[in-house]
Amino acid sequence: MLSALARCVTGAPVAVTPTESPSGDPSGEEQETERPSDLLSASPLWDSFIVATELHEKKFEEEFQNQVKHQFLDDYKFPSPQAGCPSLNFSKESCLHRLVQGLLKYQVLLKHVEKEYPRNSMLPDGKLYNLAPLISLIKEKMKHPERVTALTSSQEEQLLKELVNPDTFHRKMTAYNILHQLRLFLIDGKRAVARKEVLRGSLANNLLGSYSVL
Repeated sequence: MLSALARCVTGAPVAVTPTESPSGDPSGEEQETERPSDLLSASPLWDSFIVATELHEKKFEEEFQNQVKHQFLDDYKFPSPQAGCPSLNFSKESCLHRLVQGLLKYQVLLKHVEKEYPRNSMLPDGKLYNLAPLISLIKEKMKHPERVTALTSSQEEQLLKELVNPDTFHRKMTAYNILHQLRLFLIDGKRAVARKEVLRGSLANNLLGSYSVL
């Protein structure tokens, strides 16, 4: 690396051989720098959706008056999306791709929530039922947003069909669990993206420091 940097200083061309990340994206892409105001994890929009999902807990307590504990929601399973960034070995691009795919699936699952709790009954402005602004924000930070694939109409139909249940209480618990898991998905996703952005900043600063020493 020192010899490569030395050639940069003397004006000689440097051959760069990118290494492949698990997603197939060059790891060198992770060394780009962003201003703090441009960081995805610092977006107020992301935080607004996290706050919106937090409000469902108060709604849950009001509806069931401590007759049902919030932690029992995990007993009502549904086909939840995969974790956005399962390991540190994932590139930022892979992480963002998984997040968008997950949010697209949650956008369909929210149709079940809205069916049980129409807009303005769960949340005052019904904002939570539309994840499109957050999805668009994340896609803007992707290098290859065209690789994102939306669910087909048949896939959406099958996904919602799996949530059908004749028992009203079961359907309500499933709806609340979707909101609960969406909240965790948003929080974990933001933390993972923040780690990626911090890593990229550290790599860039170290590289600049090497140049300054030379």
